Amino acid sequence: MIMEIKCKVCPVGCNLVIKNDDKNPSNYIVEGNRCNRGWEFGIKEVKEPSRVLTSRVLLENGPMGRLPVKTTGIIPKELVDECMEIIKSTKVSAPVERGQIIIKNILGTGVDVVAARKVNKI
Repeated sequence: MIMEIKCKVCPVGCNLVIKNDDKNPSNYIVEGNRCNRGWEFGIKEVKEPSRVLTSRVLLENGPMGRLPVKTTGIIPKELVDECMEIIKSTKVSAPVERGQIIIKNILGTGVDVVAARKVNKI
């Protein structure tokens, strides 16, 4: 198995190549990383891929129609689409404080969805 991905740990964005170690197939070899964080990202991306999500929820009584939100932690990749559907269909009303929990413990992951900015009521 060979996987090619772009590292997302820092702004450098190394092009990683991850492959099984021929001597020990349960181990992986990561090439193209310029730091250990890139190596760790590559291994994690193969073993248990996950994402921090950013999106927007519907906003009522505010100066804009949608409120930017983000997750407080990582979401397993297989739950990303389902989480995004929940986020997109969620509606909140202004005022909202930055960091305010919008969705608590989304899909039982232990991760909250919070407001990414403060919005005053109009």
